[in-house]
Amino acid sequence: MDKIVFHDEIDGQDIELYVLEQTTLQGEDYLLVSEDLESEEAQCYIMCKLPNDESDGDFFYEFVEDEKKLDALAKIFEELLEDTDIQ
Repeated sequence: MDKIVFHDEIDGQDIELYVLEQTTLQGEDYLLVSEDLESEEAQCYIMCKLPNDESDGDFFYEFVEDEKKLDALAKIFEELLEDTDIQ
């Protein structure tokens, strides 16, 4: 399973997140991630992959906060996960 390291700007710590699924919507890449794969109560987050304007070819991840976009992406990820072992 793929992992990404997200640097939390607020507390300055790096957080390892497991990539559960990924999709593209309207030309933007999105990831469904979780900190824990073992717990049934683990939180999942949706992140957007964005280009880093300060360097060529680099990118960064940002948590999706727009409610309408989150709702649409949650439905897409739910359908994608129905076809996998992760639920």
